[in-house]
Amino acid sequence: MSNEARMFPDARIPYGTWGSSFFPAWQTSALAEVNIGQFAGEAMNRILGIRKVRKDVLDYLVIGSTIPWHWKFWTAPMVASCMGQRLPGYHMEQACATGLQAVVLAGAQVQTGDTDVVGVLTFDRTSDSPVGVFPERRSYERTQAISDVWDNFGFDPATENSMITCAGFASRKYGIERQMADEITLCRYEQYFKAKESGFLDRFCVPLELLNVQGKHLGWIDEDLGIRKVSRDSLAAMYELDTSVTAGGQTHASDGMACLLVTTADKAKELSPRPEIDIRFLGKAEVRTQPSLMPEAPGMAVGKLLDRAGLKVTDMAVIKDHNPFAVNDAIFSKVFDYDWSRMNNNGCSLVWGHPQGPTLTRLLIEGLEEAVDLGGGYVLLFGCAAGDVGIAALFEVKGGGN
Repeated sequence: MSNEARMFPDARIPYGTWGSSFFPAWQTSALAEVNIGQFAGEAMNRILGIRKVRKDVLDYLVIGSTIPWHWKFWTAPMVASCMGQRLPGYHMEQACATGLQAVVLAGAQVQTGDTDVVGVLTFDRTSDSPVGVFPERRSYERTQAISDVWDNFGFDPATENSMITCAGFASRKYGIERQMADEITLCRYEQYFKAKESGFLDRFCVPLELLNVQGKHLGWIDEDLGIRKVSRDSLAAMYELDTSVTAGGQTHASDGMACLLVTTADKAKELSPRPEIDIRFLGKAEVRTQPSLMPEAPGMAVGKLLDRAGLKVTDMAVIKDHNPFAVNDAIFSKVFDYDWSRMNNNGCSLVWGHPQGPTLTRLLIEGLEEAVDLGGGYVLLFGCAAGDVGIAALFEVKGGGN
């Protein structure tokens, strides 16, 4: 690609200035008991300290989350205060695409010259999600019925379908067989546990202490909780919730945060522990498919993006996706005639869970680390964004190797 074709030619992600919490599954840790915005701000402060990045180099903060949390009205300035910094910034959300869209928006901030170093901080806590009462004067009652955030996760108001139903529709459209979905699921778990045993996750997942408001120790978040061991037999024995969809072949709700920096080329060399590594933004695409066909939308976004870039799937060094269902990967594999075992090396959200906001941020960090190990190359990241929207982004890593 020519420099003119790059999405943000002046923006960079400095290698090694990122980090993520581990992702405990819904209600499996003390993270369910704390304010997630405060936790995320304090966690980013801790991660920047470990990475030896002075937090006073930041001049802006983009945060992303999808679940309401106490003090959310104050958004990025409040979270920045929890980092011990007084920074301007804002909050954004786009369902499951939030973690990637926040990085793209940070790149735009740098490209326009508005800021030099933007912190991207994404987080969510699905545990104990809030319940709201919504005023509605058009109804015969003064208020509508109490609504839980989980109602939105499981019900698309435009179609009245659940995400599982979307996966079933797409599975039937593309002829995805149950055995294929189970084989993909088994492979993903094997990839994750291999990465865990090798120490790959410890390069960016940071153990974090949890404290209550009085400063009392509540525990540590030092592993991805709630991940079960699976086998070919255990997957085959699971009940089919919809066509080729089982409990084993779908992700689970979880809690967590992830962060990284976006800055200029010169600043990236200054901040990174390996300044010879250059990470560039190349492009992004979004599409919307027909209603309730979410699992096909990410692949459509990939097709649009690669056509624009003049590249092929086989040109990619690393392919990572948010796969709430194994069906997502099966459809991508069929559409692009791509070996699904060659993607999502070292883990994916199908296995370690889906806290919404930080999901794609962690996947991006994983993908960039993988590309560095390979000595560089293109990194393709894609995922869904509720119901029928897909997003894809392309990054280029130059340099690396062990």
